[in-house]
Amino acid sequence: MSSVEESTAVRPAPPPYLPAHELLSGRTAVITAAAGAGIGSATARRFLEEGARVVLGDRHARRLRVAVADLSEEFGARHVAGRPCDVTDEAQVTALFELAEERHGGLDVVVNNAGLGGTADLADMTDEQWDAVVGTTLGGTFRCTRAALRRMRARGTGGVVVNNASVVGWRAQQGQAHYAAAKAGVMALTRCAAVEAAAYGVRVNAVAPSLALHPHLAKVTTPELLEELARREAFGRAAEPWEVANVIVFLASGYSSYMTGETVSVSSQRA
Repeated sequence: MSSVEESTAVRPAPPPYLPAHELLSGRTAVITAAAGAGIGSATARRFLEEGARVVLGDRHARRLRVAVADLSEEFGARHVAGRPCDVTDEAQVTALFELAEERHGGLDVVVNNAGLGGTADLADMTDEQWDAVVGTTLGGTFRCTRAALRRMRARGTGGVVVNNASVVGWRAQQGQAHYAAAKAGVMALTRCAAVEAAAYGVRVNAVAPSLALHPHLAKVTTPELLEELARREAFGRAAEPWEVANVIVFLASGYSSYMTGETVSVSSQRA
């Protein structure tokens, strides 16, 4: 198919939003970067729909307040809590996890969604650009995974960690050396953590989305690039954030009880 035919082809619409099945009933989940309109926010909503209690972290305090208020009104205040959290700051990570313990006596699931992107060719990339992306995306995932495993090990009742990686961790993309390196690191961290955590009944897996479109991404990406990325997908469209969240729900639930150390591609990319 030519590029002209691709651009004029009819693209399938997203499927219907799936009903909930109480897959996470009674569980407490910490979700980072959960305010706004992306994968973290969609995951918080899906977890609540599936019966979980959620503790949300986000470095944008105002956006977090709005998210907590909106979700509390819809699902009940006893099911939703939040605390500002920059995952590069150990004290803020500790405070977020302590909130889960204070409100619910512990935690069962942690979703490490926080990450930072950017575009720069490697030859022109500054140390600051590299450190910002790797420090948040890989360093933050390390810091929150460590906090989760320490608490889950001490509690002795198992648990689940789900990390947000990316297909860019497998595939080269110009201008994304820092992001690709960080996401590949998240995958390796997932595998190593899973081997260690299995001894105390904790599973660690990851999702690797390709393109999940939301308003904040649209603000920092050109329409031309988004169109190009969408054309690479077999469906000719970006994923809805909730489509990625559905896979995170699966990994957090008992339906994936024999999976650990895996990275699940949530993508229809052809190349």
